[in-house]
Amino acid sequence: MTSRFTRSQPALWLAILGFGLTVIGCGPQEEGGDASSDPTTKRFIFLTNGDDPFWDACNAGLQEGGKQADLASKGLTVVMEKNNGTAQGQIEKLRQFGSQRDIAGVAISVIQADNIAIAEEMRNLAAKGVQVITVDGDVNRDTMRDARKYYIGTDNIVAGRVLGRAAGVLLADRGIDKGGYVQFAGFTDNDNARARMNGFQEAVGETFSEVDRMSDAMDLSKARDNVRAALVNHPDLVALVGIWAYNAPAIAEVVDERGAGDQTTVITFDAQAAAIEHMAANRIDAMVVQNPFDMGVKSVQLLLAMHENDQDTIASMFPNPEAPDGDVLTTGLRVIVPEEGSPLQSDTFDPSPAERMTLPAFREWLATYGLTSS
Repeated sequence: MTSRFTRSQPALWLAILGFGLTVIGCGPQEEGGDASSDPTTKRFIFLTNGDDPFWDACNAGLQEGGKQADLASKGLTVVMEKNNGTAQGQIEKLRQFGSQRDIAGVAISVIQADNIAIAEEMRNLAAKGVQVITVDGDVNRDTMRDARKYYIGTDNIVAGRVLGRAAGVLLADRGIDKGGYVQFAGFTDNDNARARMNGFQEAVGETFSEVDRMSDAMDLSKARDNVRAALVNHPDLVALVGIWAYNAPAIAEVVDERGAGDQTTVITFDAQAAAIEHMAANRIDAMVVQNPFDMGVKSVQLLLAMHENDQDTIASMFPNPEAPDGDVLTTGLRVIVPEEGSPLQSDTFDPSPAERMTLPAFREWLATYGLTSS
């Protein structure tokens, strides 16, 4: 005799199969492609303003910081994402981060200090429990400071003054006591660019006049064209000032192309590999170099401390939180000169926080960390 259970088996299996398909087809899906509500490994993300070798040194610091902190044992990792050089690119990236549950912290080099939409997306991330800091490029501290907890990087007004002081000494050594100069940057409304240019203007001396500030939107061809236009439109320029890393080789290439080396003093920020070679060929007179490697190390240290609510570490990095700019941690500066005979000596920059270093010594320091630029 056949049991009732045996007779109904086909219908039972069809019901089970239909239920399973319903669960699979209609179950909740995580936005952004992450189907886990609590991913095993969480990420710290460093979002750049664009793509430049400067960030390679920073990424090396991020990875070193990750090793020092043993992030893997804590279920964490750190990655760098390079922006496309536009404000909209950063806005879209930040929105994507907000839809991904595995992001524990974001460090961002803000491309435009006054961009309200970027600041708002940073606030949105913080509201979701993501730790948010700025590195290298800050928001406008007067109007948008609340969009991030802390800033790590160069004190850019001081860095600009160091470059201006170097330019004044170099020009005096050439017997030049007045004249015009042009400053070149990706965006003139970027926080670090604006501060550096203002610092330079303040320190180079009143007898030298700023003829123009030229932006290139991080377009390398335009960066070179800007230098050509400046030399044509202002034939009496005594100095060309590169504010962002790629501006240095752009200036040096055009100065060499136009045979303008005897006419102008070239002073720049940062040390791309190409810029280092141009200095070795005497096309760049001085470089004020930041420490993106250290920025990377400290970014990991701070994001981890914030993630774990490690107040002791945070206090060691920001010992005076109630002071003006108590939420700012500055990294070091170096002034790189071609050789020992440079008129720029160690005491040129006293009491500013800049270490003078010759190009050969700087190359040795880079090699220690396997770097080709800084």
